[in-house]
Amino acid sequence: MKILRTPDARFANLADYPFAPCYTNVETNDGSELRIHHLDEGPADGPIVLCMHGQPVWSYLYRKMIPLLTNEGMRVIAPDLPGYGKSDKPAAREDYTYQSQVDWMGQWLTKNDFNGLTFFGQDWGGLIGLRMVADHADRFDRVVISNTGLPYNPNVPDKIVQEVESFRATAKTPSLPEMAKAMRNIPKSRATAFAYWQKFCWETKDMPIGLMMSMTMEQRSQLSQAAGFLLQKVGLGLQLFHSDLARAYDAPFPNASYKMGPRAMPSRVPTLSNDPSLDAQRKAWEFFSQFDKPFLCAFADNDPVTKGGDAEFIQKVPGATGQPHALVKGGGHFVQEARPEQVSKIIVDFMRANAGT
Repeated sequence: MKILRTPDARFANLADYPFAPCYTNVETNDGSELRIHHLDEGPADGPIVLCMHGQPVWSYLYRKMIPLLTNEGMRVIAPDLPGYGKSDKPAAREDYTYQSQVDWMGQWLTKNDFNGLTFFGQDWGGLIGLRMVADHADRFDRVVISNTGLPYNPNVPDKIVQEVESFRATAKTPSLPEMAKAMRNIPKSRATAFAYWQKFCWETKDMPIGLMMSMTMEQRSQLSQAAGFLLQKVGLGLQLFHSDLARAYDAPFPNASYKMGPRAMPSRVPTLSNDPSLDAQRKAWEFFSQFDKPFLCAFADNDPVTKGGDAEFIQKVPGATGQPHALVKGGGHFVQEARPEQVSKIIVDFMRANAGT
């Protein structure tokens, strides 16, 4: 397996990210060594919060929450998924499967021998992290999820499967504005609208990640966003959106060859009934249908991708019964950026209320 490693110089002087790196080596299926980075902040004997990020971000996403949690006596562990942040980056699309991420992060978890964990996961951090909880249940005491899911879709109509597969195979690559418009329509047609995101990510070889995160997370006027869309087409988007945040989310990727993880992972979300991870997802839901440890949902009220996705967990997971499930108002997709104080308080209050369970 060809593996890329981002030079440390790319991460020098990032705003609000003073944290010391920790590294763990795991082994891939072909015997290659893969280095995974994580942060370890707060008191060594404090209760542990495992914070996992999604796509296309990295542990920088938690920089606002980490001091809020550690000031409350929590120890925060925040890894970078392989392909992201300071972790190594396999270079081929086929290296990135749902199962490979679960396996790599499971090795990372056991090598570090973390126990007594409160899990917090958002986006792919939840998809991968919930599978880790199912595989290593004895290491987890509590679960908090936000804007994520455990997709299991065994009954998607054949017509929808064919429509999505045809779109992926034959449609032109969506532009950034076309993709953004389709994502706003996800509640109306989830599988087909999400295919725009999958196709945009895979077929945009040099995804403008910093620009996209700036437009998502920072307050931009409609005129400014339109200018960003236009300039991105000619390779000048970051000239307008060259903020500290944009630089930080671009830092892991010196050039397009490092971006295979963010490009590939959306296509691994199991939205269809013929997905290779279907059986593993079924088993995970069987596990969570019996999971009676404290389980809390804290979803945003305005995330078009996952809005309403908490209902299935609240209904099916025994440990979710009677918990004070929260609505993060105005949190957007990345609640860690938009509402760090509220989300941190939700986690701390939940841990303290369930300290003896």
